[in-house]
Amino acid sequence: MMENELKLVVEALLFAADKPLLISDIQSCLSGSQLPEIEKALEKLAEDYDALNRSFVLKKVAQGYQIRTKPDYAPYVLRMTKRSATRLSTAAMETLAIIAYKQPVIRQEIEQFRGVDTGGILRTLLEKNLIRIMGRKQLPGRPLIYGTTRKFLEVFDLDGLESLPKPKEIKEFGIGEAQATKTHKDKNPTAEANREGLAETETRIEDFQP
Repeated sequence: MMENELKLVVEALLFAADKPLLISDIQSCLSGSQLPEIEKALEKLAEDYDALNRSFVLKKVAQGYQIRTKPDYAPYVLRMTKRSATRLSTAAMETLAIIAYKQPVIRQEIEQFRGVDTGGILRTLLEKNLIRIMGRKQLPGRPLIYGTTRKFLEVFDLDGLESLPKPKEIKEFGIGEAQATKTHKDKNPTAEANREGLAETETRIEDFQP
């Protein structure tokens, strides 16, 4: 298959897919194409989209590749599909963060970090396919073990768990935010409360970072 033809075939597969495609997924739909050739076609597609400044990009996410709408155009797509962006509560985000950084983790460990019952939140995250049950731990009662899913990587635009921000990065972000909110503290009485909440979140993340 010629280089340009391969690129167009790969583009067609990505366009039709409803989830990120692994290179092995793409190769299984082709005959005679080697992995390096497919990787080169993906790189060329990404360069083409970038050069043409399209409304979408080719991203490496969840260990696969997916054509994604740029954030600037997301509101229009949501309007067309008559859906609002899915949002998670602060409690759900905290629980999901603990699982992401600490996995494999059991419910008891999560509740030790959060200090509250997490049964309902875990059910919600399971229903949204953001976490999965990985098995049972060899402890009394054989508690369930939780970890994140490929859908989690897709939703948060991560190629893998190694792409999660490090505690140092989060702390530096928090310091920058604190300086910005301090400047407007008198004009915005909620700024200090927001800063304190961010600091508390930083501490929690540092606590459970392996």
